[in-house]
Amino acid sequence: MIKTMRLNGKELVINAELVQFIEETPDTMITLTSREKIMVKDSIDEIISKIIDYQRLIRSKTMGERIK
Repeated sequence: MIKTMRLNGKELVINAELVQFIEETPDTMITLTSREKIMVKDSIDEIISKIIDYQRLIRSKTMGERIK
């Protein structure tokens, strides 16, 4: 899950696994695999960074469990 902010300033948490694509129109629009579109304040680069951080966290936990 990643935290972002809607254009109205309300915080929103999105399942990073469901992000299909991100575009700037000029606001940042996240399209989920369900085709739902969400407009957010974060830039594309910020969203990508949050998704990468989330995936690293999940993978590090999974790898840690395998090692034990």
